[in-house]
Amino acid sequence: MSVGVIISIWFWYNPFHGPDDRPLYRSSPSGLSSLEVRPTLAREKERWDALMREHHYLSFGWMAGESLRHVALLDGEWVALLGWGCAALKGMLRERFIGWTPEQKSLRLPYLANNVRYLVLPSARIRNLASKVLALSVRRLSSDWQRIHGHPLHMVETFVDPSRFAGTCYKAAGWTCLGQSSGFGYRTGAYHHHGQPKTVWIRFLSKEAREILCHPDDTPRLTGDPPMSVSLDALPLEGISGLWNRLATLPDPRKSRGIRHPQLIVLKIVIAGILTGCTNVKALGEWAAHLAEDQSLLERLGCFYSPSRKRYVPPSWTTLHRTLATVDSLRFEQALTEWVLTFADPSEPVAVDGKTLRGSASPFTKAIHLMSAFLGFSGLVLAQRNVSEKTNEIRAFEPLLSPLSLEGRTVTADAMHTQRDPACFLVEEKGAHFVITVKDNQKSVLEALSSPEHQALLAPPPARGSGSSSSVAPSSGAFSP
Repeated sequence: MSVGVIISIWFWYNPFHGPDDRPLYRSSPSGLSSLEVRPTLAREKERWDALMREHHYLSFGWMAGESLRHVALLDGEWVALLGWGCAALKGMLRERFIGWTPEQKSLRLPYLANNVRYLVLPSARIRNLASKVLALSVRRLSSDWQRIHGHPLHMVETFVDPSRFAGTCYKAAGWTCLGQSSGFGYRTGAYHHHGQPKTVWIRFLSKEAREILCHPDDTPRLTGDPPMSVSLDALPLEGISGLWNRLATLPDPRKSRGIRHPQLIVLKIVIAGILTGCTNVKALGEWAAHLAEDQSLLERLGCFYSPSRKRYVPPSWTTLHRTLATVDSLRFEQALTEWVLTFADPSEPVAVDGKTLRGSASPFTKAIHLMSAFLGFSGLVLAQRNVSEKTNEIRAFEPLLSPLSLEGRTVTADAMHTQRDPACFLVEEKGAHFVITVKDNQKSVLEALSSPEHQALLAPPPARGSGSSSSVAPSSGAFSP
C-alpha cells in the first residue's frame, strides 16, 4: 500500500475531520422521479432571495432586466434554486460560435438568457441532483419566459469560476464548453480587467436555434408569434377585378419551351406563402414543398398535374427564385396596389413618409432610404421608391403618387412637402385632400395661416339653435401650423 493511500485513509477517518466536510449523499424515498422544477410564486420570492444570499458563495443582490426564478422541489421540499437573467452584453466566444454579426447580435441578444445563479441547498446532497435539476429547468425555461416576458428563448449561457467548479453538472446536462473568457468585468460604467477568467458554457434550446438566431428576419419562430393564417375565401381573388385576373396580364419573360409552371401559378404560390408568414425564397420553397400534402389546394391554385406521379406538383424553390428575379416588379407592384384599393376603405387616409432601412449600409454603399405611401389605418403599403441615389423625397413625391387612385382621399405628409407644387398636384391632378405641417422656417405661409380670414375659415360652425348661421367654404387642403 502506497504512502499516499495510507495518508488519504488516515485523513478520512481522522476524528478531527468533521462529518459535514465529507461528501456524503442522502437518498430520497422516491429517488428523483418526484423531482419538480417550476417558477417561484410571488409569495416565495423573499424566501428564494434569502436562501440565495445565505448559501451562495457570491451572495445575491438583484437581477437586472428580464429575469426568472426557478425552484426545484423533491418530495415537496426545496432542494435547489436557479436564477435566469439577461445574457452578457459582450461575449466573443459566444458570438463566434453562433456566427453572429454585430447587427444580428444587437437584435437577437434578448432571445438569450444567462444562468446568473445556481444553488443546490446544503440539505440536498443527492447524487445526480444538480444535472437533473438543470435539465428540467432548461426544458421549460423558454415557455416560462414567453409567458412572463412575451417572447421565447433560443439559447442559454453561464460563466463558471474554474478555481471553484469544473462545470460537471452543465456537461452532464448537455451544455457545451466554449473555453475561457478574457477576464474582463463590467463595473461603474466601464469594463475592467479583473484577471479571473471564467469558463463559458452554452446550450441551444432546439435543433434549429442557430438557424433561427442567424436568420436576417424576425420570423414567427424567433419571436414566438403564431404564424399568420389567411383564408383565400375571404379575399377577392377571382373575377374581373380580382387579383388573379390582374396578375395574368403581366408578361412572362421566360422562354416558352419547357415551362411546367406558368408565371401566374408561381405568383399565386408566392402571394399565398407571404400571407402565411414566409419572408424569403427559402421559406417559400419549404412552404410550397409542404403543399404536396394538400392536393386540393394545389388543384385550386392550378398547379401542374404530373401524369406519372398522378398528383399535383408545386413549383420548387429554384422556380420561385427564377420567376421572382425575372418578373416585371413595377407592373407587379402596380397590379397589387390597384387590387388593394378596390376593397380598401375609401375614406382611409394615405400617409407619405420616408425611412432609412436599418443595417443596409456597407463600407462601399450608402444606406437604402425608402419613401412609401401607405394606408394610414391598416398600414398597407401602396407604393414605394428608393430615394437613396440621384433623387430625394421632394422630387419623388409626384412619381410615387402618380399611379395611385386618390380621388376623395386625404394625403398626409411631413413638413418637407409643404410646398406649392405637391399641394397643386394633389388637388388639381389627383382630386385629393391634403394635411401637411407648416414650421417656422416658412414665415410667409405661417403668417397667412395666422390671418383673421383663415382663422374664420377654420372656425367651427355655431351650435344648433343658437339663432345664427354661417357658411364655411369647402377646403381641399389643410395646413397645420
